[in-house]
Amino acid sequence: MKLLKNSLIAFTTVLTLTSCSDDDNTPSVINEEEVITTLTATLTPVGGGETITLQSRDLDGDSGPNPPVMTISGNLTASTVYNGSIELLNETEMPAESISEEVKEEDEDHQFFFSSTSNLVTFSYSDEDMDGNPLGLEFTLTTSQAGTDVVTFTLRHEPNKDADGVSDGDITNAGGETDISVSFNNVTVQ
Repeated sequence: MKLLKNSLIAFTTVLTLTSCSDDDNTPSVINEEEVITTLTATLTPVGGGETITLQSRDLDGDSGPNPPVMTISGNLTASTVYNGSIELLNETEMPAESISEEVKEEDEDHQFFFSSTSNLVTFSYSDEDMDGNPLGLEFTLTTSQAGTDVVTFTLRHEPNKDADGVSDGDITNAGGETDISVSFNNVTVQ
């Protein structure tokens, strides 16, 4: 009887310990949000001409007291097509870390969206992710007539690339989280 009682206690203890154990020993992958301090858009006119850069540098980050430093190196030319590229950096690291490379590596989880307030410039994608969906690190910008515009570059993390209009650059139903959004005021087309 004593042996049966001890066996029953031992069996109950083993059963309790195994039923409470965590069988899922697979560690969860944590993909930390990218720190992006600098966005540089380089615009090179097709057929030659002056290359224009638009840059936003926020070296103390979103939580810092200083606003980003915004620079535009020149004016765009009316009725011109520009080949564009975007470089993203984390300049809190030494040397500066290329976030563009990380976006390329995780291309299925990222997409740039472009907009302008007065439609003096329009955009189209020149690159795509591994599934054939737009990415936006490479693009074309086409100017129309002279004037001043506000141009915005927005990088979304995990957008719904299957949503209507997203492949055409419509951010309204893209979802996901914004990694960076920069608006350049007073972009001049002459």
